[in-house]
Amino acid sequence: MTPSPQLGGSHGGQLGGRTALVTGAAHGIGLAYARGLAHEGARVVMADIDTPGLATAMKQLSDEGLEVVDAAVDVADPESVKRCREAVERRVARVDILVNNAAVFATVPMSRAGYQELSVDEWDLMMAVNLRGAWLMARAFVPAMQARGYGKVINISSGTALKGSASRIHYVTSKAGIIGFTKTLAREVGGDGVGVNCIAPGSTLSEAELDDDVVALRTSAVASRAIQRVQLPDDLVGTVVFFASSASDFITGQTLVVDGGACMH
Repeated sequence: MTPSPQLGGSHGGQLGGRTALVTGAAHGIGLAYARGLAHEGARVVMADIDTPGLATAMKQLSDEGLEVVDAAVDVADPESVKRCREAVERRVARVDILVNNAAVFATVPMSRAGYQELSVDEWDLMMAVNLRGAWLMARAFVPAMQARGYGKVINISSGTALKGSASRIHYVTSKAGIIGFTKTLAREVGGDGVGVNCIAPGSTLSEAELDDDVVALRTSAVASRAIQRVQLPDDLVGTVVFFASSASDFITGQTLVVDGGACMH
C-alpha cells in the first residue's frame, strides 16, 4: 500500500501545502471553488480565458489574504493549455488538485433552443470547451501526479446529465460525457494513486447579473427539491473540498449530485 504523501507547507486546513488549479475560476461557481480551496490552505491557481475578469477575481481573493496565482488559458486550445502548463510549472512547480470547471454555460453563454435549432458551430464549441477542455487539462497536468504517486482530479458535470433537460441538448450531452470521462480516467490513473471524481450541481444562482428572467429560472428549480431553496455557489464548496482532500483517498470514479435532493440516484 502506498501512503498519501505528507505535503509540507505553512498553511492550515485540510489542504495545507497543496496546490489546486481551477479552470473557469474568474466567475460564479469557479470563483467559489477557488475561494473554498484557498480557505482550506491550498495555494490556488486561478485559470480562465477572461483575463480582465481573472484580474478582478484575483484581487478579491488576495485582499482576503488567500494565496492565489493567475493563469490565462483557453481550455479548448491545445497550444493554450500547453502554455498554461509551462507557466504554472515555472510559478508553482506542481499541481496536486485539478478542478475541471470551465464550461460554456453562463459566463460564456449558450443557446436554450431545441435540437433542430442549434447550429453546428455552437454544438462544436460546446463539445470543445466542456469535453475536450477537460481532457486537454488532464493530459497536461495528470501525468505529473501519476509520477508523484498522488493527485486529485475533480470534474464538473451537471444534474441535467442524469435526468435530461429540454432546450439545451448540446450542454446536457457534454455534461453526460464528463461522467463517462471521469469513470474512464479513474480506471486509467487509479493504479498511480490519482483519484478522479465528479460533481453534478443542480441549477445554481451563479450569474453575476441577476435580471428577473435569471432569478425566475433558478427559483423554478426549488419545487423539485427535497431541500426547497435556491442553490448558491457556496453549496458546492464542501463537496469540492472533500474530493480534493485526503478524506476521499479511497473514492474514485464517482459522481456526486449536489442539488438539494432534486435528483436522487
